Amino acid sequence: MTETTIPMLPCRTLQPVLDFYTALGFEVTFQQKSPNPYAVVERGGIQLHFFGMKRYDPAESYSTCCIRTDDVDGLHEDFRTGLKAAYGRIPTRGLPRIGPLKDTSHGVRQFLVSDPGGNCLRIGQPTSQDHHHRPAPQETFSRAVHHASLLADSRDDPAGAAKIIDRVLRMTDERPTPVQLLRLLVLRADVAARLGDDETAASALAKAAAIHLTAEERESAHDELERLAELRG
Repeated sequence: MTETTIPMLPCRTLQPVLDFYTALGFEVTFQQKSPNPYAVVERGGIQLHFFGMKRYDPAESYSTCCIRTDDVDGLHEDFRTGLKAAYGRIPTRGLPRIGPLKDTSHGVRQFLVSDPGGNCLRIGQPTSQDHHHRPAPQETFSRAVHHASLLADSRDDPAGAAKIIDRVLRMTDERPTPVQLLRLLVLRADVAARLGDDETAASALAKAAAIHLTAEERESAHDELERLAELRG
């Protein structure tokens, strides 16, 4: 027996959603306007179905699905390239948007994509057989990065993430390592941009760019350095 699960996701109107997925390299394989708006997009082994709802509000959407891949870095880069070509930039806030690559606490390397319909795709590659969430780190700054990342991405609460980061950055009795500081500042800039606080975002990016890292530290902070370059560019 072979089974296939196909998500059916809502949107207000089909065309902006189809244009978005076309930019990501998907092919529209089916579309109808009546009796009900409905469409299918496919890329490789990914198939997504969409249906139109006139009174649907994308900003209030909780629709999501999980996509597993064996090349999450390659897919992330392909999506970024396609979006930049289609939109003239890589959208990182509002709808649509694409998030950064991150190694999660539940053994998955993933990124999030939100389409114009407000549907969130969690695209990931397992890095461990154990997908239970790891305990939060005990060390102050690693713990702050852990919880702020969960709020910013899993719970879509950038304001909550900002509060955590601002609190630890004000501490005077402990200081983060250069890599920890970079991670905090890049995440702070990221959530500030999503909140429309361009001044704070610019300040955090400037501070992050000024941090001196050794070659070993740059290797361990590869994802954050890529996100820094993306947010600055």
